[in-house]
Amino acid sequence: MGKPPIAIEIADLVKSFGATPALDGVTAQIHGARLTGLVGPDGAGKTTLMRLMAGLMQPTKGRITVAGCDTTKDRDALACRVGYMPQRFGLYEDLSVLENLRLYAGLQGLAGAERKARFERLLEFTRLGPFTNRLAGALSGGMKQKLGLACALMAMPQVLLLDEPSVGVDPVSRQDLWSMVHTLTHDGIAVVWATSYLDEAERCAEVLLLNGGKLEYRGTPDRFTERLRGRSFLLRSPVAERRLVLARALALPTVCDGVIQGESVRVVLRRDAVRNEIDALAGETGAQVQPVAARFEDAFVDLLGGGPSGPSELAERMPVVVATSDVAVQCSNLTRKFGPFVATDNVSFDVRPGEIFGLLGPNGAGKSTTFKMLCGLLKPTSGEARVVGHDLRSAASEAKLKLGYMAQKFSLYGLLSVRQNLEFSSGVYGLAGSMRRARVAEMIDTFQLQRYLSSSPESLPLGFKQRLALACALMHRPAVLFLDEPTSGVDPITRREFWNHINGLVRKGVTVLVTTHFMDEAEYCDRVALMYQARVIALDTPDALKKMVQKPGCDEPTMEQAFIDLIERVDADAGVRVARAA
Repeated sequence: MGKPPIAIEIADLVKSFGATPALDGVTAQIHGARLTGLVGPDGAGKTTLMRLMAGLMQPTKGRITVAGCDTTKDRDALACRVGYMPQRFGLYEDLSVLENLRLYAGLQGLAGAERKARFERLLEFTRLGPFTNRLAGALSGGMKQKLGLACALMAMPQVLLLDEPSVGVDPVSRQDLWSMVHTLTHDGIAVVWATSYLDEAERCAEVLLLNGGKLEYRGTPDRFTERLRGRSFLLRSPVAERRLVLARALALPTVCDGVIQGESVRVVLRRDAVRNEIDALAGETGAQVQPVAARFEDAFVDLLGGGPSGPSELAERMPVVVATSDVAVQCSNLTRKFGPFVATDNVSFDVRPGEIFGLLGPNGAGKSTTFKMLCGLLKPTSGEARVVGHDLRSAASEAKLKLGYMAQKFSLYGLLSVRQNLEFSSGVYGLAGSMRRARVAEMIDTFQLQRYLSSSPESLPLGFKQRLALACALMHRPAVLFLDEPTSGVDPITRREFWNHINGLVRKGVTVLVTTHFMDEAEYCDRVALMYQARVIALDTPDALKKMVQKPGCDEPTMEQAFIDLIERVDADAGVRVARAA
């Protein structure tokens, strides 16, 4: 069989903002009835390309044809043939699910029986039928994305453009979105899916990889990954601590990338490098070297020059945190109710000093609510929380001086500049005089914020927003650091930079609590608590959680598979109990 017909044709595309080209000479073809991935680091031009394909911008030079329409000359016809779901989708949170659908139907001129039939189909497709009267602002992250998808499909488009649809979405909801998209491509729709999850790129029929506004690669994921044949290895089951092994591996000149993967450390060698150095490191750390198949992410990071290559400068400047007890963070039977709604239900766990403790769960499971109670930002309905020995009910001020908090939605002030945000945070944490000036200068240097100092945080690229938020949380050198989805939506290079800092801080004795929807990041955690329906349903090491769901004779499951399986078990048990009660 030949390729499907061309749905999008891009020819010599240039888009400049002032003197800066966001896209520079991009030429590509995208076929119908296929899923095409759009990947690249922050600032590569992905969102700009999406907006140009949707007809929301005009090219500086070149041409784009989408579903037979020139995006400059045929904009009215284009609107009926293209569905576009931007990164921050335009849902009206004060309107219900049904009211949002009515609004988008009105924009498309749908009325009467046609509109009713379209609603029925979309509500069945997205499984939002039981929630039509719920306000969009009260939906979970996954349900918001499904509603956004339904609105984008209102015109029954030939081309669907999805800009980071899975950012902030848990693995269960992400699985649902993938199932829906595969149904759409089977029906003949061309889907372009921009993503920072490179395991998603591996599942696409073709991939466009942008970097610095230029198209670096176009083709199948397998062909892109093939260039790394023989360069990916696992340092299996080292006797030495994995974070230390990773730090030593990243310092080797022959290694371009490294991550923690289960009980092992995964490394990628530079082009033409030999494995002598990693063999020597394995001998020194009690690991075994095992060649493994390259992943799309390995090839992506290699193409962009590799990940962090040395120790965290941030951590190097931090003093060692001396533990004063065996428990850094403790919560006992924490419960929080909002009216009749129970957001957290008798949540209990202890976190040891110098530990990375992960809090995982679907959207709406209660993770962020638990964090806010542990940071003293929200009072529990019942239960106790202690941080570094301080009871948050009676000594909240003392506890807050010992902790740093990076919120899921940035705790930055849009009316203040980058410099003013740093200075404000240092003042909040009691820094003054020469120490305050020194810490601000240190954060500016460490996170490379010099060129953005007079800018508003709202205007920063996502990766630099995250750097600024982390800098503000660490200004006072806290003993405990709370990170609520710190890498959501950022590219793999920035994620590696963050985890290089986090691993370095933990080696200095800092205790880290983190929530994330990147399941490979859970591998960095010493222990993980999995929350579902406001409760902790499992708590153990990542490897132990994977072993809980491993089936005899099968390969070790991924953390994502373990996450989904454990939640499905709870649902199955609940179904059995309901059946017995009936």
